[in-house]
Parts: sequence; C-alpha cells; structure tokens
Amino acid sequence: METGATGPTEATAPTRTTGPDWTGLPAGLLTLRRLLLVVWLVPLTVALAVLLGMFAGPGWAAFAVLPLAALAWGWVMLGRNWRSWRYAERADDLLITRGVLWHEETIVPYGRMQLVEVTSGPLERKFGLASLQLHTAAAASDATIPGLAPAEAERLRDRLTELGEARSAGL
Repeated sequence: METGATGPTEATAPTRTTGPDWTGLPAGLLTLRRLLLVVWLVPLTVALAVLLGMFAGPGWAAFAVLPLAALAWGWVMLGRNWRSWRYAERADDLLITRGVLWHEETIVPYGRMQLVEVTSGPLERKFGLASLQLHTAAAASDATIPGLAPAEAERLRDRLTELGEARSAGL
C-alpha cells in the first residue's frame, strides 16, 4: 500500500529566500591603505632606531621594532576591515555593511537621498579609485562607500540619483 510522497509537496515546501547581492570593494583600496601604512611606519622605525641609538644607546634602539609590530598588526587589520565592507542595491534602498569588531549596517532609502557625490583625491586617482558619498536630510545618516572603481562610482551615483528622484516624487 502506497502512502504518497515522502518529501514535502510543492505547496508545503519551504521557500528559499535569497539575500541581497553583496558587492565588495576593489583590491586597489587595500593596496593603497597598506602602502600608506608602510610609508608612515617604516620611516618612523628608521628614525626611532637612529635617534634612540645615538642618544640613549644601542640597547634602547631595539625599541624601534615597536612600529614594525604595529605595521604587522595594521597589515592584518586593514585586510580584515577591507573584507568587511560590502554594499547591496535593493528595490527600495541601499545597504552598506562594514566593521570587524563593531559591525555596522546602514540602510539608505532611495527616497531619502538628497545628494549623491563622487570624490577622488590624488592618491585615489593614482590607484584608480573613487568614493561615493550619500547625503540625506539627517546629517547623522550620511553614508560613504570608499574605494570604488570610478566607472562603478559614477554608475552607482547615476542609478541612485535616478531611483531617488523616482521614489521622492510621491512625497
């Protein structure tokens, strides 16, 4: 005697909800930040070693390894922080998530955006990067996505501006 299907039927099968499509930041941002870390800490290490060696003695010059330890720690932390940054475009809002120890998730509704700007400093331009900043009516809710490729930043700016205009038309 047959009792029927052994698994859940189509009507009772659990629906699989898919989350948003997250996009990470380009590797150029990590390269830039690590380069800045090296540019600041290696000369500091050398200067500290020379000054301590000259004025306090060679034994004290060993303390110059402290900036190198900070460099090693910072190298790892920059990688973890870079991997934590993601953004996703949804139907009604933009999600931005970041943080390793303190995880932050910012949700910016398209209809609340007042200004979307793309900026790029000299070092960012050298590495082919740009930052996208979203301004809303509440100053505390402004959001930034650093280190995007300029083409992606401009595409995102245009899309967010278009969606913001469409969503705020009903207000």
